[in-house]
Amino acid sequence: MEPLTKKITIDRSSPVPLYFQFAQQLQSLIEAGELPPGTRLSNEITMADEFGLSRPTMRQAMQHLVNKGLLARKRGVGTQVVTNRIRRQVELTSLYEDLERDGRHPSTQVLSIETVPAEGEAAAALRLEEGQPVLSVERLRLADGRPIALLRNHLPEGLVELTLEALAEGGLYQLLRRSGVALSTAEQTIGARGATAAEAALLDESRGATLLTMTRTAFDGSGRPVEYGSHVYRASRYSFEMTVAAH
Repeated sequence: MEPLTKKITIDRSSPVPLYFQFAQQLQSLIEAGELPPGTRLSNEITMADEFGLSRPTMRQAMQHLVNKGLLARKRGVGTQVVTNRIRRQVELTSLYEDLERDGRHPSTQVLSIETVPAEGEAAAALRLEEGQPVLSVERLRLADGRPIALLRNHLPEGLVELTLEALAEGGLYQLLRRSGVALSTAEQTIGARGATAAEAALLDESRGATLLTMTRTAFDGSGRPVEYGSHVYRASRYSFEMTVAAH
């Protein structure tokens, strides 16, 4: 492999901070596949000397990419490139479908599936009275064997028959479509917050780590709400992308 010194150029006359110049170019190499997952990098002292940067500057660049989920520091191994963060277009698809389309290997652990009384936001989103029965599903989604998201969904009772086996083998929206539910539109909100202790344990994150959040209400062609989801995603391995147009 060609040395990094031939691929990364530092412009000292640029107003862009030196650490960010280095980090951005290294990120581009990772995302282009030139530094595949598992690639080991030289230690920070060596790299700082090679690029004529101070050790604190190189340490800041490396930490920037660790925080973005592109590098990982492992005791006894050093700094390695890890699996690229999954980028998801904001559209009416399931996470399972998005992972398959991205060439990942999705799998699911079904944590619970039960009928419960509708409460709070779920009841309001599904236009049900509080206390009416709804189907509640909680799943842990993995990509390439690593946890990526915790998915909580509520559906009107009797809309679709769901089994542990079916939920473990595919996406919820796939199952809805197979049952004749024609998904049409959705309203969703994206945010962020710290992980609870339970969420951190399931997602292999530290308590308080940043999680992306998405709440979504999906509607069929008649405008009837057919699903309410409240999901959290590991910000270190996941991001949302969207296209906006000027008017």
